[in-house]
Amino acid sequence: MLSILIPTYNYNIEALVVELHHQASACNIDFEIICYDDCSTNQEIVAANKSINSLQNTTYKILESNIGRSAIRNLLAKDTRYDLLLFLDADVILKSNNFIHNYISDIDSNYKVFFGGFIYDKTETYLQTNLRGKYGLKYEQVDAEKRNLSPYRLIISANFLVEKKLFIKLNSRITENRYGLDNVFGALLKTNNIDVLHINNGVYHKGLEDNISFIDKSEQATKTLLWMLKQGEIDKHSNNLLKVFQLFKSIKINFILNCFYKIFCEVMKKNLTSNCPNLYILQLYKLSYMCYIDINNKHV
Repeated sequence: MLSILIPTYNYNIEALVVELHHQASACNIDFEIICYDDCSTNQEIVAANKSINSLQNTTYKILESNIGRSAIRNLLAKDTRYDLLLFLDADVILKSNNFIHNYISDIDSNYKVFFGGFIYDKTETYLQTNLRGKYGLKYEQVDAEKRNLSPYRLIISANFLVEKKLFIKLNSRITENRYGLDNVFGALLKTNNIDVLHINNGVYHKGLEDNISFIDKSEQATKTLLWMLKQGEIDKHSNNLLKVFQLFKSIKINFILNCFYKIFCEVMKKNLTSNCPNLYILQLYKLSYMCYIDINNKHV
């Protein structure tokens, strides 16, 4: 029936796994929970996570070396007993007591992939100063009805259900160990005309990095988009940033943004690392950075 899969690295997943196990058991279904640890370095966390092996139908395994997000997901998928895979990131918290039920109630539909979405606690004051949190609140916490209008645009693989054969087929094409591969997975879904359904079954995203780290990850994700484009990995995509970049490049505005980045890079970073980061500046930073690395043949 259902394989619940959690890749983790230096993150305590005890409470998450216990709650998932409780909910899956209450649904009276055949299930398993498999957690692969990508060679964590924090031994206190590893010791704590080992306790979940005591739960029935639950496995916590530590890999001998760090293999990266995409590879560990492939490994998890291939090691499952069941044909339905529920992927969750380690740094999430379930919002609903019916989280598992909400997913399995939709499996008889014609869809092969279901995305539950991200949610953020608006009462948390740190969201006003944390760039990752502000970005998530504005661009990722989107109602399912709106997400379904452009189903391939907001693909969050931290919380989704997918058929095993389909996942292995698509994800095996992602051989790079990069940040921002959700965009690639979404593009592959669109290119292969896979029907996806977004539902309101969100999880709280808690593992928010600091502003400097998020800028670095944004740069990595931008490079991944360019790599995806240059490698010809996809025929179609719904990524807004990439669409604007392609438009600007076609009318030569990319040269202006390249110069803009060189002049105002540090000014933009100063805002983005402050206690009042501006999301519009973040978008401008990513677009101008993409033009800069493309024109100057920076490694992507």
